[in-house]
Amino acid sequence: MRFIPGIRRLFRIGGVHDVESAVDDELRFHMEMTVQDLVEGGMDESEARREAERRFGDVAAARARLASLDRERVNAERRADWWSALGQDLRYTLRGLRLKPGFTMGVVLTLGLGIGANATMFGIVDRLLFRPPAYLAHPGRVHRVYFARRVDGVNSRNGTTTYARFLDMQRLTHDFDVVAAGFGWGLAVGTSESTAELPVHGVSADYWRLFDMRPALGRFFAPDEDSVPETAHVAVLGYGFWRSRFGGSPGVLGQQLRIGRNDYTIVGVAPHGYHGTGLSAPAAVIPLTAMVASEWVDASELATYRTAYRNNVVNVVVRRRAGVTLEHATDDLSAAFHRSYERQLTEQPQMPPPAIARPHAIAGAIQSARGPNRGSGAGVSIWLIGVAAIVLVIACANVSNLLLARAFDRRREISVRLALGIGRGRLLAQLLTESIVLALLGGAAGLVLAQWGGGVLRATLLPGAGWTSTLTDTRTIVACAVVALVVGMVTGLAPAWYTLRHDLAAALKSGSREGTSHRSRSRSAMLAIQTALSVVLLVGAGLFVRSLRRAEAVSLGYDVERVLHVSTELRDVTLPDVQFGMLQRRMLERAQSLPGVEHATRMVTVPFRRNWSPDLSVEGIDSVSRLGSFELQAVSPGYFPTMGTRLLRGRGVEEQDRRGAPPVMVVSQSMARRLWPGRDALGQCVRVGADTTPCTTVVGVAEDIKTQSLSDDRGLLYYLSIDQVGELRGIRSGLFVRTSGEAAAAGENVRRALQALMPGTAYVTVTPLADMLAPERRSSWAPGATMFTVFGALALLVASVGLYSVVSYGVAQRSQELAVRTALGAKARDIVRMVVGEGLRTVLLATGLGLGVAWAAARWVGPLLFHTSPRDPVIYGGVAVLLLAVALVASAIPALRASRADPIAALRAE
Repeated sequence: MRFIPGIRRLFRIGGVHDVESAVDDELRFHMEMTVQDLVEGGMDESEARREAERRFGDVAAARARLASLDRERVNAERRADWWSALGQDLRYTLRGLRLKPGFTMGVVLTLGLGIGANATMFGIVDRLLFRPPAYLAHPGRVHRVYFARRVDGVNSRNGTTTYARFLDMQRLTHDFDVVAAGFGWGLAVGTSESTAELPVHGVSADYWRLFDMRPALGRFFAPDEDSVPETAHVAVLGYGFWRSRFGGSPGVLGQQLRIGRNDYTIVGVAPHGYHGTGLSAPAAVIPLTAMVASEWVDASELATYRTAYRNNVVNVVVRRRAGVTLEHATDDLSAAFHRSYERQLTEQPQMPPPAIARPHAIAGAIQSARGPNRGSGAGVSIWLIGVAAIVLVIACANVSNLLLARAFDRRREISVRLALGIGRGRLLAQLLTESIVLALLGGAAGLVLAQWGGGVLRATLLPGAGWTSTLTDTRTIVACAVVALVVGMVTGLAPAWYTLRHDLAAALKSGSREGTSHRSRSRSAMLAIQTALSVVLLVGAGLFVRSLRRAEAVSLGYDVERVLHVSTELRDVTLPDVQFGMLQRRMLERAQSLPGVEHATRMVTVPFRRNWSPDLSVEGIDSVSRLGSFELQAVSPGYFPTMGTRLLRGRGVEEQDRRGAPPVMVVSQSMARRLWPGRDALGQCVRVGADTTPCTTVVGVAEDIKTQSLSDDRGLLYYLSIDQVGELRGIRSGLFVRTSGEAAAAGENVRRALQALMPGTAYVTVTPLADMLAPERRSSWAPGATMFTVFGALALLVASVGLYSVVSYGVAQRSQELAVRTALGAKARDIVRMVVGEGLRTVLLATGLGLGVAWAAARWVGPLLFHTSPRDPVIYGGVAVLLLAVALVASAIPALRASRADPIAALRAE
């Protein structure tokens, strides 16, 4: 009898109250047994009870001790049971998935595509908006400072300021333990043929205190090396530049490196992954005073420059002292900026007084994309997160559909397990374990896809940013794991809901036909969700791709694909205008003699980059400027063949149009119509610069070109001989070089040949004209087209795989029905028509729904497009045809397989 309570407690399952109840039963049992023994020994019952209580002592304490021991034992048993159950579920799941490799691969690939797309976008948005810069110490207390004031009645927020203002902020603020500054600039690095323009950071010596890091080699520069009037020419190399240019040699310390106009002594190498407070790693970091003295003022003027509020190029970064609130820090910055503004008024009294300007400072996030002056990249990235989420929803719907079909297929197995006594909660845990394991495998596949397939997306949205491997990025891996767990729970809800809602034991009686109609409705609903969302993405892809193509197809009036732009940077070489002109002519002759070069010309302005609009005077017109802004392009002979711009009448600039010869002009067709409507422009007189200058005769009319806008460009342009105006006006010209093949492929050969002509440390930069004009020609249409096309293709792939899988499962589950139909005389084409028709009906309805959603959202998409209607019927129709074609193929494959099946074998298997 004594062992009965112990057995009861061993098998008791319950909470804390159950444990305490068991302890009370145990104590009561032992108390009664002791009293019974004492009574049997001759003691009175009341005395026996007192003696038993004396022997047991403090019952409450004993009760608490036993309860604690039992509670620990019960918890340990529960943990052991939980781990044992989890191990059983995992083994069962892995065994079942191994037996269904096609199903497993389909689910993992589908989730991998959806999770991979979101992992890629998470990495982009995290880097742009949330991730603090590498090695940054106390990132929550570090801020980028913005200087705000009213200018002409408009609030202006400037993320850059003057060097003098930075010094004021250092001196006048009190709530910060670091006030640092820096800015990046493209400077020539190296000498001779190795010269290239690379990003160089100029930072104050205090800047290093913002980071918790050690140099990979050598040291960082000290405060006494970033001072005036004697600034030190020392440099810390970027890790990537050190490895690529110097092979990672430790002997680089002490070597001289030409940066900009000066030679710098290399004193250290920044650690791997360092990119300052921006997104791109620098080739080198030099003292801020050295950068200012090198690029903005002469070294002798640096002391004066410290108090001169000129050139807003410096970014100020601060770190709050521990315990200082953001509100107090902002007030401290604003007070310092107010006093600095008052000092600036003494130098520039024409500025509005503080009462009107209302100067104040803003302590913004260290990520500039989260600041008040954030660019379009942040908005586009956040917007495209929604696109990636749609892909994930499509993938989840697809997988839920597959799991639901699998649950229907396993209903007999589940019914048997229920009949054998398994609880619904235990069964639910096993089903969710299966979906979570599949989601985690999909997450792993997604990380691999994000690593190998996300480069295009990252380069499109954040070109130039340094990226770490997705497979080693802890933040992305954690985010991907969280998404996978959520996806696993979500995708497992459909079969779990079916398990809890239906009396699966009835399936033992009803056979394979039970639940067929419900199964079909559930699968069709999820398939419709996938297809409708895919339609929305594909319509967006079509609209943006058409916008991009139309923008790139706009006739510019010149050929950009085969033209190189050559610019000359003199560094510290001083050349008078005449000598510079001679250098340019030698470069022109060398370029024309190179193999693979068809034409070359000198020029002054670059479309969409530089323009020059001097005053014009025309006889019979009171004010030429009222008719528009007429741009000047100074060129040498061969300009029009080089650019591919057509001459409509007359001639172009030729060899005889030299200095001292009668000045000539070629005007655009629009300029001719504007100035001489109804008359011939050839032979007309135009005075350039002032009405007292000599007459410039129009000798040709050229086709219009676009220099400012793709859509609204009036084409008011004229051409003069560079030999007649260039050196006289102090114009520093460049070259356009036309190649016989792709311009980018010939760029390096042209650069090397022309670099050999450069005097001293001067160098040339050669850039394909197509690359220079790409931002204007591609604008926001390129990211939209790229992202919508990639994600639309992913959605189409996932939806087609989903349709194929669903139809295949349907055919497998209906094998007995189809066998009976065949045995009763149904033809193969009847089976194909029935199966394909069911798939097409669902896709057709979903396509109509998706097109309706896209049509409703058109008004928000319209402003982002270029010469493309957001409700273009061709795109809508094309997407519908594409979806139906994919649906036809995805449905036809399992339908054909079903039509060829042996009905006898199917009936025997059933």
